[in-house]
Amino acid sequence: MKMYKTLFSALILSGVTMVSQAGVAVVVGASSPLAGSTMSEDDVNKIFLGKAKDHNGVQVVPVDQNEGAAARDDFYTNVIKKSEAQLKSYWSRLIFTGKGQAPQVVGSDADVKGMVASNPNLVGYISEGAVDGSVKVLYKQ
Repeated sequence: MKMYKTLFSALILSGVTMVSQAGVAVVVGASSPLAGSTMSEDDVNKIFLGKAKDHNGVQVVPVDQNEGAAARDDFYTNVIKKSEAQLKSYWSRLIFTGKGQAPQVVGSDADVKGMVASNPNLVGYISEGAVDGSVKVLYKQ
C-alpha cells in the first residue's frame, strides 16, 4: 500500500511540473503584419509596460487577461518579472503622472485570441496550449 501512495505522489508531482512548464505565448492575429516576426523578452517587456508603441515599425497595442487568470500570473511572474502588487504600483505611478495607460483587460485565453485575430495591431498572451491557427506566436516562454 505504501508503494502505491509513493507512486501516486510521484505522478501527482510530475503532473504539476508538466502543467507549470506549459508556459505562455505572446501572440498576434494570423493576418497581422507581425505574423512572420519574433520578439525578444525585452521587446515583450517594453510593449506590456508601455515603453514601446511599435515593433518592427508596426504599431502595437497590448491586451491583458483578467486578474487571477493562470496565463496572466505566469506571464507577469516569468516574463515581465513583476508580481501583481508591483504591477499595480507601476501602473498607478504612470497613470497618475500621465505617462502611460495599462493594457486593456479583455478576459481569458479565448477572449484574447478573438481580439488579436480581429485586429492586426493587437498583441496579447495566452496559455501555450491555447495556440491555434487563428494566431501567430511572436514569443514563447
